[in-house]
Amino acid sequence: MTDERAVIVGAGLAGSWTAARLRQEGFEGRITLLGAEPHPPYDRPPLSKDVLRGAHEPGADAEAAGLGLDFDALGVELLTGRAATGLRPGPRLLDTDQGPLPYDHLVLATGAEPVTLPGTEGRPDVHVLRTLDDARRLKRVLDARAALVAVGAGWIGAEVATAARAAGCRVTVVEAAGRPLAGTLPREAAEPMRRWYAEAGAELRTGHAVTAVRDGEVELADGTVVGADAVLVGIGSRPATGWLAGSGVALAPDGSVRADARLRTSAPGVWAVGDCASYPSARYGERLLVHHWDNALSGAGAAAAGVLGREAAHDPVPYFWSEQFGRRVQYAGHRGRDDLAVTRGDPGAGTDGWSVCWLRPDGTLAALLTVDRPRDLAQGRRLAERAAPLDPGRVADPSVPLKAAVR
Repeated sequence: MTDERAVIVGAGLAGSWTAARLRQEGFEGRITLLGAEPHPPYDRPPLSKDVLRGAHEPGADAEAAGLGLDFDALGVELLTGRAATGLRPGPRLLDTDQGPLPYDHLVLATGAEPVTLPGTEGRPDVHVLRTLDDARRLKRVLDARAALVAVGAGWIGAEVATAARAAGCRVTVVEAAGRPLAGTLPREAAEPMRRWYAEAGAELRTGHAVTAVRDGEVELADGTVVGADAVLVGIGSRPATGWLAGSGVALAPDGSVRADARLRTSAPGVWAVGDCASYPSARYGERLLVHHWDNALSGAGAAAAGVLGREAAHDPVPYFWSEQFGRRVQYAGHRGRDDLAVTRGDPGAGTDGWSVCWLRPDGTLAALLTVDRPRDLAQGRRLAERAAPLDPGRVADPSVPLKAAVR
């Protein structure tokens, strides 16, 4: 063992797996994993899916939560219920609400925090969904079959609406933009999803901003009032980096820690990983901020490698998935403004699934969205990683495997 100490701030997936990778890759010093929540580390994707449906509840340890990590066996010191409050890179001290912690290597993995509606702070009938405690509170709403208004028709809004309808709740989803997932997907991919809400018995109101939340009702910009026993706010998230103010750690305009291609920050001996960090992607030619499970997991390896002096670039093909209204939705890659959208299958048919592929001007696959077409996703993800050029005509034929569309 050595006297070196690695401190990891944030005990979510990115932080937990960075700790594990450090030990697995041979770090012999002390590893301290710091989490603001009182719970041991757990997996977040089940919160909007299994937990709300009552099919799964993260257990009392990381193994039961699905992370598959035994921190005692790994020799990782886990400090729960302890929040970072500041950073002093000069003396290498991390300030916390229970006193400072010295470090030799520091990894920032504080994740993201939900954006809220102004004026709703502290209201017991207004919910967000980011933590296990959030999910437990919202589950009580679903168990009571309350009337729910979900603000935002993004991934969280759709998944909560799915669970709420399955529980027998009356559900209204309100979206300020003109279509669901407007901030994530272009019209050709998102518009077909509109009918999913009606089929599930949920009312979707697009083009309507929320102007007020009062007891038992939500008011929209056009003056319409919608009855609501509870409100779920799912209008996005932002990096949880406010505690770094005055530290000298450089932030990007979106508030993320500005990491380099190896996830190093502007402060010596400090790395950043997961939802709190953006990084320059050589693959896509721009800085990316990716708030998804897969990015947190793959970034953990790059951060651990950096601490060990075996620096590796972090530039994966982004990937995420969603389960909504009985469908499996998956997305891989990162599309550009000039990419050509090619649809595979009929989004309106309701059978056999469909996909949308985005091809760069040179024909290489930049990104793809799949709905109940797992084979397209698996093959397309590999093609995107290889930057393989595809024939648009063959891509458009859903009977042709994507791997057979390579030019």
